[in-house]
Amino acid sequence: MTIYESAQRIVKDVVKKYDRIDLIFNTAGTALNGETRDLSVEHWRKMIDVNLMGVIYGAISAYGAMVKQGSGQIVNIGSLAGLIPVPKEIPYCTSKWAVGGFTNALRLEGAGLGVKVNLVCPGIMRTPIHDRVDYVHVDQKRLTRPQSKHFVPPEAAARIILDQVARNRAIIIFPFYARLIWWLYRLNPSIFNLLFRKILRDFRKLRLP
Repeated sequence: MTIYESAQRIVKDVVKKYDRIDLIFNTAGTALNGETRDLSVEHWRKMIDVNLMGVIYGAISAYGAMVKQGSGQIVNIGSLAGLIPVPKEIPYCTSKWAVGGFTNALRLEGAGLGVKVNLVCPGIMRTPIHDRVDYVHVDQKRLTRPQSKHFVPPEAAARIILDQVARNRAIIIFPFYARLIWWLYRLNPSIFNLLFRKILRDFRKLRLP
């Protein structure tokens, strides 16, 4: 059974049991760090298949049922990296930017059909995804990983998301530093050029010959 078929089955089971589906959260994610010159097409396929298609499969499976019943809400989990570019994470950024485009466009289509659609773009979360990041062609022994004390706990994130979903916010960005970064980037993208160059320069010091 494919992922799409599984998503369809889950939605059908919910509709069969409750005669409707009112809310679905699509949160599929995997991460990868590496320069584009060192990545294979398989790296790209995996990132798109999981981060983008995983969200699309869940969303379109529920969307059809919600349109028929005239109501419902679809919540797609993106990322701050889907709002600003991040060097050495280009496949991840690509997939999350695509999630944003898909979600924002679907929100417009769904509005007149009774279906609400929301995009969630959190900063760094305290989830197992950080332990499963693939680092490509770099010396992992020299890597400095982000400190988890600065990550958003899942419980706090859930409270924020549920509150904003209830308010039907188009784009839900948190915590405050994530919103600030997004605002500043929209105001003047070049503000971040020095930071991005430093991130890439530091990463390249770890690149294997």
